[in-house]
Amino acid sequence: MYNPMTKFLFTFCFFVALHSVHPQDILAKLEKEYPNKPVYELATFKTTRIGLGHSVEVRKKGALEISAFNRFWNTENSTKQRFLADKLSTRFGLNYAITDLLTIGAGYTSFDEITDGFLKYKILRQQKDAKKAPVSITLLQGVSHRTKADIENPLYAEDNIINSNVYSFVSQVLIARKFSRKFSAQITPTYIHRTDNFLTDQSNNQFAIGLGARYKLGGHVSLVSEYYYVANPASGVTTFDPFLIGVNWELSHLLLQFHMTNTRHFAEDAFITQNRNNFNFHDGNFHFGFNAIFVLHSKKNKL
Repeated sequence: MYNPMTKFLFTFCFFVALHSVHPQDILAKLEKEYPNKPVYELATFKTTRIGLGHSVEVRKKGALEISAFNRFWNTENSTKQRFLADKLSTRFGLNYAITDLLTIGAGYTSFDEITDGFLKYKILRQQKDAKKAPVSITLLQGVSHRTKADIENPLYAEDNIINSNVYSFVSQVLIARKFSRKFSAQITPTYIHRTDNFLTDQSNNQFAIGLGARYKLGGHVSLVSEYYYVANPASGVTTFDPFLIGVNWELSHLLLQFHMTNTRHFAEDAFITQNRNNFNFHDGNFHFGFNAIFVLHSKKNKL
């Protein structure tokens, strides 16, 4: 039998119960059970180096990166030649990831006897389909110590050298975006400060901006290129902006880089601001590079 009073009481109790539950409480419970976690872009660049300089990438916590960077070139009117080239410069390096966002590293270059080290911290990670983080940003602070000049380079003529014991500090903001599965690009504002000058007519403070890109050709092969523009180069001698073009070959935990460049140095302050060679095949200006980067992961980070 239909009873209006029963229907009224049922409806009244329903609205009282609904009113007692605050909408924000409902949303909080839903967010707790179905969190909207950000999805980050992975592998903007495959490794921590584009070719010449650092990329925006850092390693996972506990990862140890072992690297050997090599540069080959010829010298004018040389009577002594090795197997492929007159001269060879090698940088041996070790990088270690303290956390997922912080990496430290150090290296030593055999030819110009430069010792360098750095701290690298990622402050922002690019998110997929999100306007909050359209790019990745990493801060880098590097330091290098130099005691020897490249005496075969006219830049280091006897009357140009005023100090043979120089510390240099490099501060960089690495800003990169992965535009698609194949293409990534990076811009790198750079500030270089020296405790003393190695050369005459060179400022203790120099500014540069780097441009780098990676295009995946297919499989595990990518084309990379990098260029640095120096805003206030040394005035007493002629220097050239560094340029690189090359190919990266990915082999599991090993990355091989083959490239052509006009600089023989590896430390940032040296290859950015003290590069005497133009990018051509004459007079020893052509440099062939071969880098090998191997990564050891801790047990926790193994897939």
